[in-house]
Amino acid sequence: MYDFSFEITYEPGVDEYVDLFMDRGSLQSEATYSCLDPAELWKLESVTGDAADLAAVDELLLDESVDRESISGRTCRAARTTSLLTDERRRRVTYTYLTDVDYCESVPLIAAKYVDGGALFEQTRSGDTVRWRVLVQDDSKIGLLYDTLSARLGEGRSFSFEHLTEVDRWESELLSRPDVRAEQRETLLLAVERGYFETPREATLDELAAELDEPRSTVSYRLRRATAELAKQFADQRS
Repeated sequence: MYDFSFEITYEPGVDEYVDLFMDRGSLQSEATYSCLDPAELWKLESVTGDAADLAAVDELLLDESVDRESISGRTCRAARTTSLLTDERRRRVTYTYLTDVDYCESVPLIAAKYVDGGALFEQTRSGDTVRWRVLVQDDSKIGLLYDTLSARLGEGRSFSFEHLTEVDRWESELLSRPDVRAEQRETLLLAVERGYFETPREATLDELAAELDEPRSTVSYRLRRATAELAKQFADQRS
């Protein structure tokens, strides 16, 4: 298998969805795509951030008329269905399905025309940058895919190649997260954001508990369980 990785950087005002990530620094997005046919694709996307920032992104995240797939600036012509799977204070997970695609210059659909045997796509968004990892069985047409992606970019977008590497495993944070319960994940994210794990600590358990409106003992327990699960995942990946 081969891991083909690259970044697309956006200028302000080019993409309204990316603009929100530029304006609201706490927002982070991770998505997994699958596309076996140029006429359809599905996406599982997890967006995390401060509660106020997530509230601001909700409208675009769930609006089925908003095109979050095209890299050219030309709107995709397809039937789009989006479902909200997880609605937490600091996390949203959505499932999006595009079918009956007549025209769409998105990374997965472009790749489907060049890559034999299908491909798996992982996308991360932060600030003005969208990073892609593409897992393929055969790298013989990666050069054509690279040239096509570069040529299809719309104005205000720049393409940066990272690497093409042969791999024997695929690690995805999005796919590994279910081992951490939703309430533990929410507490852990807040602890990281508020500097609880910094040295010296920038927040106390009492402050986290007050913000979450939970007893101090509950917050302490959730942090212990979340860090324990993450430590087990880390050890399993390297065993």
